[in-house]
Amino acid sequence: MYYPYFRGKQFELITIREMAPLLAEKDFVPIIEPVREALGGLKKTLTAVCDAGGKAIVIVNPRHGDHQEDGASITGFLQEGFLDNDAISAGILLRSDMTVDEVMACHADHADHNPVLVHAGFTAPKDLAAALADDLADMTNVFVEDHAKLLYRKHFDQSERILVRDGFKRQRNADYPPMEEFSDLHVTYEDLGMAGFGDFLTVGDVYSEGGGPAYAVAIHLTFIDPDKDEVMYIYHFVSDTKDTPTDPAGKFGQALAKLVAKFESGTSHLHETEALKEFLGLHEKGHFPGLGYVKKLSMKHHIETLAHYLG
Repeated sequence: MYYPYFRGKQFELITIREMAPLLAEKDFVPIIEPVREALGGLKKTLTAVCDAGGKAIVIVNPRHGDHQEDGASITGFLQEGFLDNDAISAGILLRSDMTVDEVMACHADHADHNPVLVHAGFTAPKDLAAALADDLADMTNVFVEDHAKLLYRKHFDQSERILVRDGFKRQRNADYPPMEEFSDLHVTYEDLGMAGFGDFLTVGDVYSEGGGPAYAVAIHLTFIDPDKDEVMYIYHFVSDTKDTPTDPAGKFGQALAKLVAKFESGTSHLHETEALKEFLGLHEKGHFPGLGYVKKLSMKHHIETLAHYLG
């Protein structure tokens, strides 16, 4: 089904916590790559997922953030708090600098945590598939599409396969077009031989530690267009003011006014999610909740939109 890929920043973890009941209800499985040294927020998040009856995959060897040199503390954290819980899987990120032996060693180290392989740059798929041989049928392999094309994925066709596509084309806020295509994977994943699909939500795969001053504010909202074969598109509602780093609240108001006008036009195809209702409420009150909160609402809307589409 749907596997949203999160980096473990504060508002991303809060998004998962607040969406945990819906994620569980729909069998959506968040993939979380912890990027902060402190793991308290992750613990709260995984507890919320488990309490809701859901599942999650936690990357034990992150590519980004505070754990990129050594993920041992994440492994220890999982063994300490979630060893007896088969709802939480260890995700092993297969990068270009890893050998088959290193992958197999990491796989063995996390055998108690139902390991999931996340292919993101690895270069020896044939040899790895041979090394996994008998285990493949019981495994889940997640492929980040930019790094794992069709021929690569064929080596793992005995396993359950998930394809993750980055539909979000990251730019400077001021440069976003009003609307563009996001993905058709929610419609086509089964035709590609996949058991599920994923994306990097409305954040994208490009990782940055923190934003500088916002010269422009953009609100990103996805929608599914029934008139175009159910393809998902994304609106970028961008503030008119783009030439000064001051007044983020005023710029948010400008972007939000465009969102409201589009929704009220009746032609937007935006699903009226709880997140969208919250945006409308912020417009009514003239309130700016902060840019992190805006990002959270955008992610929640995306999840709710897919939950509605997948029924």
